[in-house]
Amino acid sequence: YVFLKNKGKSKKIKATCASWKKLQFPTSSILTLFPLGLIGNDIKSLHSIINPPIAKIRNIGIMAHIDAGKTTTTERILYYSGYTRSLGDVDDGDTVTDFMAQERERGITIQSAAVTFDWKGYRINLIDTPGHVDFTLEVERCLRVLDGAVAVFDASAGVEAQTLTVWRQADKHKIPRICFLNKMDKIGASFNYAVESIREKLKAKPLLLQLPIGEGKTFKGVVDVVSKEKLLWNPNSDDGKDFERKPLLEMSDPELLKEITEARNALIEQLQTAVHRVTLAQTAVPVLCGSALKNKGVQPLLDAITMYLPSPEERNYEFLQWYKGDLCALAFKVLHDKQRGPLVFLRIYSGVIKRQLAIHNINGNCTERISRLLLPFADQHVEIPSLTAGNIALTVGLKNTATGDTIVSSKSSALAACRRAEREGEKKHRQNNEAERLLLAGVEIPEPVFFCTIEPPSVAKQPDLDHALKCLQREDPSLKVKLDPDSGQTILCGMGELHIEIIHDRIKREYGLETYLGPLQVAYRETILNSVRATGPVF
Repeated sequence: YVFLKNKGKSKKIKATCASWKKLQFPTSSILTLFPLGLIGNDIKSLHSIINPPIAKIRNIGIMAHIDAGKTTTTERILYYSGYTRSLGDVDDGDTVTDFMAQERERGITIQSAAVTFDWKGYRINLIDTPGHVDFTLEVERCLRVLDGAVAVFDASAGVEAQTLTVWRQADKHKIPRICFLNKMDKIGASFNYAVESIREKLKAKPLLLQLPIGEGKTFKGVVDVVSKEKLLWNPNSDDGKDFERKPLLEMSDPELLKEITEARNALIEQLQTAVHRVTLAQTAVPVLCGSALKNKGVQPLLDAITMYLPSPEERNYEFLQWYKGDLCALAFKVLHDKQRGPLVFLRIYSGVIKRQLAIHNINGNCTERISRLLLPFADQHVEIPSLTAGNIALTVGLKNTATGDTIVSSKSSALAACRRAEREGEKKHRQNNEAERLLLAGVEIPEPVFFCTIEPPSVAKQPDLDHALKCLQREDPSLKVKLDPDSGQTILCGMGELHIEIIHDRIKREYGLETYLGPLQVAYRETILNSVRATGPVF
């Protein structure tokens, strides 16, 4: 914080400046992260910038079917929040969250990526998730730690196959959602069709907060049902930052005003508070629309995220009462870095995490020390001294922690929490194992369905292959590796053909091993459904 204000006054400050330059962050993102408030005397403290009030934090995910526009929407969000200086494009392979070589080559999201940024005084921790069914676990383990989600839909297709899957996953974790009908500029886009498919296929109650002005090639903006304003984007604007708000007048738009009045009457008094309340209760889902690719409708989506999706304190996590403010965090993702070792993503539910802090892993029954604490920015990270409850942290030094592990401050803290849970369970006549269930709520890992053999180029390279597979398994728990007892071959078990293909490619690129894959096999079972009798000549 001080180094930006007093550049070059000490070696320590110079080193900090150099590290920021090395990250090559745009100036705007530094100001977003560390708003110095040099106008007048309004200078924010470093603590309030790194650790904002919990009511101002939003942990959200972007989820959708393949090619609905998740990553493009994320890129626009990062641009308008000031995190990036230029608009990233999936087709050009220069997006922030799709940073893996395979993601940029194929134009798909393979790994979930976390980004932290500010918007109008709110801290938003955003996770962009994959859309392919092969990477369902990536969505599952992210939803496990999020407080809200944005479901993105292709306005021309409505609800699609993977949309149903991720929607059910969000239902399982009771996550409030906002719907964003993307691609309103696409030929065949239909707002009414998309809304009706949400109602019929997802069995959800759409709450229309916006109506589009035109569809397909005629789409030029949206009408805000709550404020009765037209939001029109300048067709000559390259980046979509230039748009104007106009009040909706009966003289100029009688038909549109009639539609808006009908939609507005469906809402209730104290509109924003009411929408926030029903979103949290999951009795309805707010629906917004736009076109991320054409830079329309993204800023109102950001406003809706801060207004309608819950802060961490608004989510009811029953297990928090056992910890009484002590540290409680969940490891939901592990990445392997060749220089720094395992990088563990933690969602902090209560307490404070600091660097050089000794923590206890309940699942592994071991104590480890966090050597460094980082804020995640896709594939780039910023080191920080501490982080409070409600945030998502990236830690260095946890060598034995895996996905789904519960992290607490000490073994005694875990035992005290367990005793409190057991006492409460006895009061409510519950089984004592509920305490264990609450303490160790992790991530469900699906069984693999595709299998194939994998062999190194030579026997001498087998240890290197084993090491690579061990690292990849730790990153991706849905990848299983086993040894065939008959042939002695190593067998890869994955969630699909694309999953196996990506793993094979990563072994080659990241570990320098030219491996050979055997033919793919699909897991299936046969069973006798009913009995039959047949007679005939024997030849």
